[in-house]
Amino acid sequence: MLKRADYEALAAFRHSLRRFLAFSENNAKRAGVTPQQHQALLSITAGYKGRTTINVGELAAHLLIEKHSAAELVDRLEKAGLVRRGRSKSDRRVVMLTVTAKGEKLLAALSKDNLNELRMAAPVVTSLVKRLPK
Repeated sequence: MLKRADYEALAAFRHSLRRFLAFSENNAKRAGVTPQQHQALLSITAGYKGRTTINVGELAAHLLIEKHSAAELVDRLEKAGLVRRGRSKSDRRVVMLTVTAKGEKLLAALSKDNLNELRMAAPVVTSLVKRLPK
């Protein structure tokens, strides 16, 4: 049986997450990209450990969207000069995505701000996680 304190901890935790997401979304918009474009740049750069390229299907899986939606997102990112398509060296049929220098610069600025915000939120989030029911 859940107690009022459990609901309060969940509500506070979700509020903290939402505050961070709102900050990150507004940060992206101020930089001239959508939150989803920002997430795509982050996913391509570091979504898979040890890799700096991914294919459209992997991007779709990472962003929890359909493959055709990911392809449209990549079209917009490529048009903005933030990503580049290239063929896989191991399988020429596979199109790999790479963040351009312009995209890297934008991602670095966004990530710096977001990491600072996350560092400020971390103590609150950590204490809330400890309060969650087991």
